[in-house]
Amino acid sequence: MRTALTTEMWDTINGAWLELKKWGNGPRSREEFARFLRWVQESSLRFDGSAYRTMLRNDAYWFSRLGVYIERADNTARILDVKYHLLLPAIERVGGPLDYFQWAAILRSVSALTAYHWVYRENVKPWLVADLLMLRDEMPRSLASCYENLVQNLDRIANAYGRQGAAQRQARAVRARLQNSRIEEIFQSGLHEFIDDFVADNNRLGTAITQQYLM
Repeated sequence: MRTALTTEMWDTINGAWLELKKWGNGPRSREEFARFLRWVQESSLRFDGSAYRTMLRNDAYWFSRLGVYIERADNTARILDVKYHLLLPAIERVGGPLDYFQWAAILRSVSALTAYHWVYRENVKPWLVADLLMLRDEMPRSLASCYENLVQNLDRIANAYGRQGAAQRQARAVRARLQNSRIEEIFQSGLHEFIDDFVADNNRLGTAITQQYLM
């Protein structure tokens, strides 16, 4: 893959690899662990930024974006599902201090706490966090934003290759479902069930892309 990368992308990856080896067997304390995770986040942002700013806009770039958005959508969905089902102890009430802290931590983990307050201008509430991370196009980590970008990049690939296929249809179907969903209806019918269906659809899109272009 070296020849497919720009010099800036290669420098970022190589620098991160050399820095990673300095950590030896890993962080030795909670403070070191927090610093390590921050470093991982910053290294990832540097690589993504170098790719965005330096890659030629051709099929190599579009396929790299497909990988970014499929993985980002999957991770965002799973983060929400884990919080909804596992993080809050049985003795704690929904909406209590621990619940509030955990939802705020979820927002911080995806760099969305400031965005949340800009959009909703009120205290952190579970259904609004889910709305931001699932249905709001303007939030880069949201499922809706990921699928808006997936549809766009798949269309660019289709135009370059001269044909549409199952991958484009699958991405548009998921995009339409997100556009037509409302967070109140999702919570009424079951957030876990909605996320399960979404993750399955997201996996099917990855399979469709592989079968359409890579086999």
